[in-house]
Amino acid sequence: MSAHRLAPLVRLRLRLTVWYVAVFTLILVLLGGGVFLAVRRQLSLQLDGSLRNAVAAIQQATRTREVERAQASGPVVDAVAELRIPDRDLYLFDANARPIIPAQAAPWIQSAARLAGRAGSANVDFDTPEDRQIRLHAERFTGGNGDVYVGAAVADRLELEDRYASLIGVFAAAALAALLLVAGGGYILVRQSTAPIERSMDQMRRFMADAAHELRTPITILRTRVEVALGQAREADADAATLHAVEREAERLGAVVGDLLTLARADAGERPVTQEAVYLDDLAADAVEAIRTVADRHQVTVRIGSFDEARITGDHTLIRRLLLILLDNAVKFTPAGGRVEVDVRASDGRRSVTITDTGPGIPPETLPHVFERFFRGERARQETEGAGLGLAIARWISDLHGAAIELHSTPGTGTRVTVSFSQSV
Repeated sequence: MSAHRLAPLVRLRLRLTVWYVAVFTLILVLLGGGVFLAVRRQLSLQLDGSLRNAVAAIQQATRTREVERAQASGPVVDAVAELRIPDRDLYLFDANARPIIPAQAAPWIQSAARLAGRAGSANVDFDTPEDRQIRLHAERFTGGNGDVYVGAAVADRLELEDRYASLIGVFAAAALAALLLVAGGGYILVRQSTAPIERSMDQMRRFMADAAHELRTPITILRTRVEVALGQAREADADAATLHAVEREAERLGAVVGDLLTLARADAGERPVTQEAVYLDDLAADAVEAIRTVADRHQVTVRIGSFDEARITGDHTLIRRLLLILLDNAVKFTPAGGRVEVDVRASDGRRSVTITDTGPGIPPETLPHVFERFFRGERARQETEGAGLGLAIARWISDLHGAAIELHSTPGTGTRVTVSFSQSV
């Protein structure tokens, strides 16, 4: 296929790949954003939980401090002052939000303590001049001797930002790797999915070229005959010969157009198919009788071998046409004095018809292509007429009935074609 022909398909593949990657990227962004928000919320809840635990530790240490001060007669270790929690700043205030431990506190922390003293608890975020965000949790509580206190714990949100950054970095790296894999894998998948389109385009181009070739030949002959006849004086014998030639070419042209129309309707699924009980042996006998005239003209003997009663379900007209196509090919490719034999068998739920000829056979390299449209082997082009559509129609009819066509051929010995129907009634 030329580069010019490939260009639209390549653009289609690239466009589909870009869309594939874009959709996947959108999914990653939405999923990543959702995960990030969920993790951020979870980390914030964990931070608040750790601050509440720190305030609970302050409450316990405060009650211990009260007990030790009440029982001791001299200086004692201050349990609150000795309390240490990593990465947490701890504060103890009295009921009026005056700092107890440590002796001083920033104004915004005292303000949060007053708020907690009035409301019972407070959560405050504070941005420092150094662009750091601080999270504070404060709670009011009553000591063992009835005094009211406010405990506060402060943490730097920087530890959350570090976790966010780490999370974003890992996710971005994973997303980039996933996008690269998706781009590569997507292109491969698109290439695989467009392969049938490419084959269809090739078949369509070949079909159009072959159809134009097959139609051009009889049209050229018709035009030439008519032009020659118009240029000559009118003679009854010459005019009759010309008209007979025109008739033959018109008949050939009509046959090609009819076959093309059949295949076009087959591709479009427009050909209605009746499902009725028919007998394969009766159809085969009818087809044999119909082909005898052609066989006699070619001096080929057509005979019936084994003939079992074989009842199947299908379209009477189409199955008869299938058998006529196969018989016609067998007769045309069998030399004078040769033989074509038809067998109908019914066994193990299968119904089959086998057509065997004593022709020259089909070369192995040609065998896989015989059912392709417009395909004609070298011998067929030299010795027989036709457009190479008959076996394509036969394949369509067999596929339509769920039947299988098996073709076996040995060069110099002959060809055997078997059509097997699994349907029976």
